[in-house]
Amino acid sequence: MESALIDRHDTLLLDLDGVVYLGRKAVRGAPEALVKARESGVRLAFVTNNASRTPAAIAGHLTAIGVPATREDVVTSAQAAARLVAERVPAGSPVLVAGGMGLRQAVRERGLRPVTTAAERPVAVLQGMWADMSYGLLTEGALAVRQGAWFVAANADTTMPTDRGVVPGNGSLTRVIATATGTEPVVAGKPEPPLHRESMLRTSAKRPLVVGDRLDTDIEAATRAGVDSLLVLTGVDGPATLLTAPPEHRPTHIAADLSGLYDPPAPVTEPAADKGSWTRDGWTASWDGERLHLSGDGDPVDGLRTACAAAWSTAGKGRLTPESVQEALDTLTTRLPPA
Repeated sequence: MESALIDRHDTLLLDLDGVVYLGRKAVRGAPEALVKARESGVRLAFVTNNASRTPAAIAGHLTAIGVPATREDVVTSAQAAARLVAERVPAGSPVLVAGGMGLRQAVRERGLRPVTTAAERPVAVLQGMWADMSYGLLTEGALAVRQGAWFVAANADTTMPTDRGVVPGNGSLTRVIATATGTEPVVAGKPEPPLHRESMLRTSAKRPLVVGDRLDTDIEAATRAGVDSLLVLTGVDGPATLLTAPPEHRPTHIAADLSGLYDPPAPVTEPAADKGSWTRDGWTASWDGERLHLSGDGDPVDGLRTACAAAWSTAGKGRLTPESVQEALDTLTTRLPPA
């Protein structure tokens, strides 16, 4: 019997929003897949760019949707950002926290002192996603940065998926301070290295698999770290962005959802070209002039893998235009289940 993808890895570094849950609800099949993984001895680490909640609150949310977890299983961009600052400044230093309880707690746990005004001369400004972010707090952050405080963002996601749709993320909010001061933040979250480093320090993973729903954060982070990745089609990115993805955004594997962990490994670049055609499990992708053509039947995710192999091979280190892949995309969108 052919082994499953999960059998190749000792640790899953799992994104949360769009992978395990959407808002308060579990993504289809996620609890069952993760319970099975844990029972088989695979380490689960829930790695999130969302810095608004504490690890304990996130673990409680996971447990409520059927994924047993403890605060030690959760790795946040808030923790990565706090470590980044703590390694640079003396213990007890004041840090202006423009964010929620998750960021404040991470700062305290690293021996730093969270403050809320520029008058306390903070050595750094840490900004993270917070639904209750106020103009007043952003003003204090901007004043502190102008005074010389180091500007650090927990993450730079411009949007985030919810059960109501895609909404502004911390990357959008950081533009307020950045625009007002002319200072770009140092980013701790995906795809930048600090959060991956935090994950590896915490898990001691030897054969990790990064699992995410975003090409520009989860998948790029895995590419930068040189580890395998799995994109699930339950969140932000899908066929359109995959087919036109640049090299750093190309996942090793693609699956409809987390149940794909238990399918045989199917690396996207595996099919070999035969006179300009790429084939996989009943699907064929080929080029008709400057247009990608896809035909076949069976699992539509196999069709997507086949089309991506053809697109990425042709694009090389570049990326294709949306027009060049539209015909293949039209074939796929009528067959893939909605996210």
